[in-house]
Amino acid sequence: MSDYQEFIAQIKRKTGIDLSLYKEAQMKRRLTSLRDKRGYRTFQAYFHDLGKNQPMLDEFLQRMTINVSEFFRNPNRWDVLEMKILPRLLSDRKNKLKVWSAACSTGEEPYSVSMLLHKYLSFHQMDILATDLDQDILKRAKDGIYGERALKDVPSSMLQSYFTKEEMSYRVNEDVKKPIRFKQHDLLAGKYESEFDLIICRNVMIYFTEEAKDQLYRKFSKALREGGVLFVGSTEQIFNPQQYDLWSEETFFYKRI
Repeated sequence: MSDYQEFIAQIKRKTGIDLSLYKEAQMKRRLTSLRDKRGYRTFQAYFHDLGKNQPMLDEFLQRMTINVSEFFRNPNRWDVLEMKILPRLLSDRKNKLKVWSAACSTGEEPYSVSMLLHKYLSFHQMDILATDLDQDILKRAKDGIYGERALKDVPSSMLQSYFTKEEMSYRVNEDVKKPIRFKQHDLLAGKYESEFDLIICRNVMIYFTEEAKDQLYRKFSKALREGGVLFVGSTEQIFNPQQYDLWSEETFFYKRI
């Protein structure tokens, strides 16, 4: 077994995270860079000290997750969600929607959902689960403080209604936060809630192996109610979605059948 393969096995035993389900070339490159930066020549030496150094372990967990996000990322996709998907979901569920922002990173996505749904529902009629593997990233998400770059696609009316301008940043208002439950969760190993009307998992699947994708699509499908929708990223079309009991309602939107 190679130095890296042994490291993968040790990390799984220690944290429960199975790095073998991530595309090896990308993950190995990212972690080799981190290992070398810390002055270790082998993964075994690096792992030995990870077990004794919590800040180093936290840094490792941050590096292995992908934290790139913006409000209303790819705005045309959000337009499709609002104009074509939400009307049906709202007609099915007039009083409440249950939404999951999976791998929510620094929180822009669940806050985008909260603001968008508020056009049609009160905040107490929404239940938005926002999960990520990285606890430090979740803390930043809960704080809800963002620079202008993350807000470039937020309509000016929303910016005025849902944010408070601070000296060098914008803070999400407390009302927008109320429907959101932030929670640490491992997509590959964690238990899934059920009866979601909408699951958003975008720009994450590209980092997983085909085996892992297959597992995740099956889990997402089971977590949706009948008629619920899975919203994926712009490079993540699902081929033959019927094998997961899904049907392509719109490009990048899959309805549970």
